[in-house]
Amino acid sequence: MGGNETLTYEDVVSRFSADELAATLQGDLEHGINACVECCDRHVGSNRLALDYENQDGRREQFSFEDLRDRAAQFANYLQSVGIGAGDVVAGMLPRTPDLLTTILGTWRAGAIYQPLFTAFGPKAIDHRLKMSEAKLVVTDAVNRPKLADIADTPRVGVFLRAEKGETVGAGDDDLGAMLAKQSADFSPVMRRGDDLMMMMSTSGTTGLPKGVPVPIHALLSFDVYMRTAIDLQPDDVFWNIADPGWAYGLYYAVTGPLLIGHATTFYDGPFTAESTYRLIQSHGINNLAGAPTAFRLLIAAGEDAAAPLKGKLRVVSSAGEPLNPEVIRWFAANLGAPIYDHYGQTETGMVVNSHHGLSHDVRPGAAGLPMPGFHVTVIGEDNTELPPNTPGDLAVDLSRSPLMWFDGYYRQNTPSIADGFYRTGDTAERAASGHISFVGRNDDVITSSGYRIGPFDVESALVEHPAVVEAVVIGKPDPERTEIVKAFIVLKPGVASDGLADELSTFVKKRLSAHAYPREIEFVTELPKTPSGKVQRFILRNREKEPVPPAA
Repeated sequence: MGGNETLTYEDVVSRFSADELAATLQGDLEHGINACVECCDRHVGSNRLALDYENQDGRREQFSFEDLRDRAAQFANYLQSVGIGAGDVVAGMLPRTPDLLTTILGTWRAGAIYQPLFTAFGPKAIDHRLKMSEAKLVVTDAVNRPKLADIADTPRVGVFLRAEKGETVGAGDDDLGAMLAKQSADFSPVMRRGDDLMMMMSTSGTTGLPKGVPVPIHALLSFDVYMRTAIDLQPDDVFWNIADPGWAYGLYYAVTGPLLIGHATTFYDGPFTAESTYRLIQSHGINNLAGAPTAFRLLIAAGEDAAAPLKGKLRVVSSAGEPLNPEVIRWFAANLGAPIYDHYGQTETGMVVNSHHGLSHDVRPGAAGLPMPGFHVTVIGEDNTELPPNTPGDLAVDLSRSPLMWFDGYYRQNTPSIADGFYRTGDTAERAASGHISFVGRNDDVITSSGYRIGPFDVESALVEHPAVVEAVVIGKPDPERTEIVKAFIVLKPGVASDGLADELSTFVKKRLSAHAYPREIEFVTELPKTPSGKVQRFILRNREKEPVPPAA
């Protein structure tokens, strides 16, 4: 896999070997391995580029694998000096800066476990995660340090300062810049085993309190396959995954994945806008782009003129986080000349169903794609039997046939989703006779109306095809006659009036989809409830619709 060779999906799946893949690592999963070595040290040589960084002021810096190795060693020496070592958890609440990579790689070098904290988290979200992981250290910067002030029993805090901003460290905190400068750039990596942890993730909390997701070192094998087969990261590509490393897709595939296969990654720590994204694609020469549909819809909202100068610049684009609407696919092809492929995964699994850029296979709009090599993903019923084609059921990973599956349960919690040889994702999907898997919705999201089961994704995809719509979310609203009706929440393009649009949109969907799946009720909103990682929280809208309406005064 990899290089400039294009392989068929069938060929790779038929001869896939997890053992052969593990043999490409420098370490040994059974007897000794270190994640920093795999993602940094083994690629040292010829001053090879590892990080291309631009800050929000436009200052650009580049770092080689040698640079990252030395910085990681200094951080590991610092950890050792304060009594933190193998198996301890180090939490990082940092923007996308070189200091973030120093923290992640240095934590791994010391044999410790890295826990991401999204910089937009408030104290409650931070406190829950720190207590869950029993972190020994929180690494942050002066901008984000105040968020820890109201947290009881905060662990040790290390702060990266910006000298040019005149920032100072508070009492009791470690000035990491000063302390790392005193450390040696030599540190022998602490060897671990493949089952030992390298990350402590958390679920996004769409259905309850976030749960801890332990990520073992052998998950590197899965990340490798995704970067090569789905992202199709070629040696001469300039890669940018715009997802934040405070979440799984960013940490797995904007940090770990590219560095693991010896490829440079791109960091930009400014705010996300369509203008800044287009500018960086142009100035950095990005030709391999990854991100979430939320970001791509904002690019579309900026209009065709904004995209015109970049048409033909992007070789491939990958989308993950929520299903990719066909309208986004059409727009990217027409206005950027770029194929944008849908990919599906979870924090618990990494990406497991993809339309693979790097493998030759039939790509079907509306389908997430085919199971990634190393995983057997299928659709099952309540009795664990595989359902016939085009029958909605539970999307599940067959554990006995998935050598790259690494998740075996939530941290210190029961995991009922793993039972009888399957991991049930909690998502409803359909499998075509060809093997292509199409996302229908979260199990809680599927709408039952007049005996019909309606997947929200199809309705939402139809709605966003309307030229007035930027975003759409569909839920089932309780109804005494139909059990539920389809209700849509719509964000309109700037300057578009909603007068008369509700009936027009309902008719629009009815003509494009079906007579039973159109939204019978439409509410226009300025924004949709989302997790900090950008995933729509339908359950908030559902719960709101269940609340009794207060009587009129």
